[in-house]
Amino acid sequence: MTHLADKIARIINEGKNALALNINATIIQTYWNIGRYIVEFEQSGKSKSQYGTAMLTRLAKILRAKVGRGYSRPNLNNMRKFYLLYPNCQTSDKLTWSHICELITIDDDLKPICV
Repeated sequence: MTHLADKIARIINEGKNALALNINATIIQTYWNIGRYIVEFEQSGKSKSQYGTAMLTRLAKILRAKVGRGYSRPNLNNMRKFYLLYPNCQTSDKLTWSHICELITIDDDLKPICV
């Protein structure tokens, strides 16, 4: 009976680990796409909006009403920066959104081409 429980516990843990990796990849892809939409649609492909942070502030307010927390002006700005710095989104299973937020703050000409 213990052997059966060990097998079941192992497959449950493997499933949880796979799920966590998929969730992280989905979050990063979603945030990259949000950044792309902000740049391409709201800013007509320019790196800066003519409305500045006011546009992101208004967008954040609307998104909070529609989908809830997590879409503040600073977070939307990070998504925008993520898209601008890494226009070809390639995610790594080892990087979380927090890691990417740290990477996009580095002022270094030797930034990697992709994440």
